Amino acid sequence: MLCDYVKIFIKAGKGGDGAVAFRREKFVPLGGPSGGDGGRGASVILVGDSNLATLNDFKYHPHYKAEQGANGMNKNMNGKWGEDLLLHVPLGTVVKDALSGNFLVDIAQEGQEVMVAKGGRGGRGNARFATLKDKAPAYSEKGEPGEETTLVLELKLIADVGLIGFPNAGKSTLLSRITAATPKIADYPFTTLEPNLGVVQLADESSFVVADLPGLIEGAASGIGLGHRFLRHAERNRLLVHVLDMSEFAARPPYESFTMINEELKLYKEDFLKRPMIVAANKSDMPGFEENLEELKDKLDGKYEIFPISALTGAGLQPLLWRIKEILDSTPVLPYLPPVDVVRNTVVRAEAPFVIEEKETGFWQVGGIRVEKLVQRTDLENEDAVLRMQRIFVKMGLEEALRTAGVAPGDTVNIAGNEFEYTE
Repeated sequence: MLCDYVKIFIKAGKGGDGAVAFRREKFVPLGGPSGGDGGRGASVILVGDSNLATLNDFKYHPHYKAEQGANGMNKNMNGKWGEDLLLHVPLGTVVKDALSGNFLVDIAQEGQEVMVAKGGRGGRGNARFATLKDKAPAYSEKGEPGEETTLVLELKLIADVGLIGFPNAGKSTLLSRITAATPKIADYPFTTLEPNLGVVQLADESSFVVADLPGLIEGAASGIGLGHRFLRHAERNRLLVHVLDMSEFAARPPYESFTMINEELKLYKEDFLKRPMIVAANKSDMPGFEENLEELKDKLDGKYEIFPISALTGAGLQPLLWRIKEILDSTPVLPYLPPVDVVRNTVVRAEAPFVIEEKETGFWQVGGIRVEKLVQRTDLENEDAVLRMQRIFVKMGLEEALRTAGVAPGDTVNIAGNEFEYTE
């Protein structure tokens, strides 16, 4: 069964920790620092793959965690970088942020790569902190955590032509006649519960892709029946072929069916009706066809091309297919939105280096990407590393800002999930 909507959790790899190590050399304090840097954590990357047709793999495995970077080593040896996690998705996959619903990227090309979670930077080893004043630093940095987020993957099939119409109009029969596809065909409504794709091969060796889309009912644009499951897959079609049941056994008059389907298209996405559309007047082998055809031509008044066909017997199909080819040749491929380089978490960060907020009496929260990353990279078990962090806080003005905000000795200050007792 086609899986066209999934929600996945992804987490990039943490950067490796920097090392604290010393050489054994005469006349060099403590042998000289020689701790190497930690490796970068692996990123999570989505890759467009034309060999895939569904999102089934993600349905059964919704959690993904990339490899961590290796820790730094002595003798100034850096840790190994984590190997990026590549997640292959079918062409036509739209990626959204699960929390906000914001569009992030449309993956529509073979081999297109998009980084959706960036790996954490590796921590620096103690060799990187040696100065004239401190020739043998006994501290290093910890690796940064990788980004993590929850994404929605939504598949919108890429097909040149979409067959639209009410249930039992003959769309599946038509697809089976003009392509090698074998959709389920029966004489009851909603036989087709998922889109089917087929490739039409013409005598001049040209071809195009046709999608038999699940039948609509009134109210589909608001989610009734198959609702959005159908309409999602019509968004990429360059040409819509409206298949109408023209027999006397049809559930409703052909023109009424035509207008109702078009209204659902308009309600879902107004530009649907701006795309080329032709009418396949189906079931020419059934009673009542000629009368209904004349009535339909009269009411459409030449606004749409009408092709009388019988999907069952094959009558009239060749003129229809050649006209479809002519329209596609003059209709450009619908543009897809360009990919972004990196999709980051949607947490809103203040532009200031830090933001101070009193959550309750005696408890303060400090936010800001600079201070949070500094705390995350600091080994809080290492006294020298903590002293360095405090010196940086003073330089960036955080200590003065805390006093100005009203923080008193003994109050608790939380930064990046770590609690500190404020002292002057």
